[in-house]
Amino acid sequence: MKHLTILIPDGQSKLSSIVCTYKVFIKANAYWKEIHGSDLFKIQLAGISEEVEFYEGLFTVKPHTHISAIAKTDLIIVSALNNFNYPESIAQNKSMTDWITKQYKLGAEVATMCTGAFLLASTGLLDGRQCATHWAADGTFRAMFPKVNLQTDLLITDENGIYTNGGAFSFLNLILYLIEKYYDRRTAIYCSKIFQIEMDRNSQSPFIIFTGQKMHGDTLVMEAQSYIESNPGAKVSAESLAAKFLTGRRSFDRRFIKATGNTPLEYAQRVKVEMAKKAFETTRKTISEVMYEVGYTDVKAFREVFRKITGMSPIAYRSKYNKEAAV
Repeated sequence: MKHLTILIPDGQSKLSSIVCTYKVFIKANAYWKEIHGSDLFKIQLAGISEEVEFYEGLFTVKPHTHISAIAKTDLIIVSALNNFNYPESIAQNKSMTDWITKQYKLGAEVATMCTGAFLLASTGLLDGRQCATHWAADGTFRAMFPKVNLQTDLLITDENGIYTNGGAFSFLNLILYLIEKYYDRRTAIYCSKIFQIEMDRNSQSPFIIFTGQKMHGDTLVMEAQSYIESNPGAKVSAESLAAKFLTGRRSFDRRFIKATGNTPLEYAQRVKVEMAKKAFETTRKTISEVMYEVGYTDVKAFREVFRKITGMSPIAYRSKYNKEAAV
């Protein structure tokens, strides 16, 4: 029998990600046993404290065991953090992250939910690898872990036995992904139907609210960002921005990418698409009207950029988020 460890970090982790993970895996085990005659996993909640409080003591969780009692596990799932003071959470759970590193070296696979990626990234195991987390934590994560290849548009990453996922309740999609990988497709479909979780979601792009990465401290780049955001309908090029801020094109590009994770053109596209999204959500303007407002004159180019960033066409996005305009 394999062993699954669901970690309960000290501090304010997300209770929902712990409870739902436990429930869905218990159901998957029961279904598997019905067909094959035995459980696939022994499932244990493990932590570094006998009891962990949630939401100012409103709820408490008592882990089955201390992590030190688990000599070997096959799969570790790290719940999301609810404490936005990530350095404090990392320091508070240092013995847990050390244990994760040890278990990974012994052959365990590791999955993190949402902001649980901060704990895993602190081990160095994500350096040079892709990682997803909640899009709202993008700037903070990049500043703390510049060696990690953060991909906030992705819903799930799977690389060298390490799995990460996007934000909030998208952890349910990661659970189904892991169930399909460890059990089989049939079990994953069963759990999908029982818990009414949509199968095969692979992007959190439609849910991202782009606010720009502002925690970098580069004054010149901040000024450029402010200019782009204040002129969403303008045609922006790296050359014109570099000239405006009196710096060389290559130097400007390097500084902008280092600070924001985007090229100046990508950043301008994200600003324009965010403005377009808001127009589709709140007005009855046509696709063409919105397109012109955000500085595009070519319908095909606008559709391609919009789909690339949101994962949806402009029409599909408007239909999903503005029922009145879709009628």
